Amino acid sequence: MMNVSMDHLRDGEEIQVVLRRHWIVYYILFFYFILALVFSGILWGFFGLEAWVNLLLCLFWMVFSLFIYVEWLNHELDTFVVTSLRVIGIEQLSFLNRVVSECNLRQVQEVNSSTKGFFANVLNYGTITVQTAGSSTNFVMHFCPDPLDNARKMLNTVEKFRRKDKEMEKMEEIEMIKKMEEEQTKS
Repeated sequence: MMNVSMDHLRDGEEIQVVLRRHWIVYYILFFYFILALVFSGILWGFFGLEAWVNLLLCLFWMVFSLFIYVEWLNHELDTFVVTSLRVIGIEQLSFLNRVVSECNLRQVQEVNSSTKGFFANVLNYGTITVQTAGSSTNFVMHFCPDPLDNARKMLNTVEKFRRKDKEMEKMEEIEMIKKMEEEQTKS
């Protein structure tokens, strides 16, 4: 499993699946970096090494570095964690703006995966959507690696939970019937 804090797990809960974004998002950031290098080269080519150009480029690179760092954080901190009891979606919307959603595995209705486009199919990334019952929010993760396999893993975890849940219900019914029979024999 990847580095995920086990501090917030409930008793008896185990991590089953951890999903982070596909590495292709970092190539998008690398593309931005290349564009910034080209922009800097063009600026130096037109105006030379004048002091105001150097100052402007220093300011540009400081702001651009901050932009790249924040974008990297936004992608790096997006995580899906599927445990033996619940689904937890951690989405970093922007700098210092994080949304953590969770739902019980009982509420999971569907897990869908999709890959759209040439690069998504060749590099095997796509979108996983977990649809939940009731007013719970749906979980959507874009740029998810191996979406079909990870969706299957999530569904297998949900099915395993449902089987255990049914077994527990049957055990509770049997105990209730035994108690009722004991009460009838006493009276």
